Amino acid sequence: MNTLVLRAFAMLLTFQFYLWRGNFAALHDKVRSFPVYRPRRNQNSVAAICEAVDLAAIWYPKEVLCLQRSAAAACLLKRYGHSAQLVIGARRSPFKAHAWVELGGQVVNDKPYVPEIYAVLDRC
Repeated sequence: MNTLVLRAFAMLLTFQFYLWRGNFAALHDKVRSFPVYRPRRNQNSVAAICEAVDLAAIWYPKEVLCLQRSAAAACLLKRYGHSAQLVIGARRSPFKAHAWVELGGQVVNDKPYVPEIYAVLDRC
């Protein structure tokens, strides 16, 4: 495993802790307040970061849900200089909630048409 996948795995663990405690407000605050670092000369691409989160999720011992995966992806993207937003949405019938990450208004870790299916409840 490379360093980026290990960082993604650590982020998944961090957000699993918030979810295990049922502390959604703290998870939201963590993502919202996570700083956007200065871009580095050899910074990882958006696709590489999202792929690292997906790979870490494969090796994760528990099922990784969209909120945990998207929170980890948003924070890693911010760490590498990308102004990412965690987006939380829902639909009415049948009721379903979902989370994804956007960068410049474009979905980066899910299907590009996700915002057409879910009404946006929050961005952080």
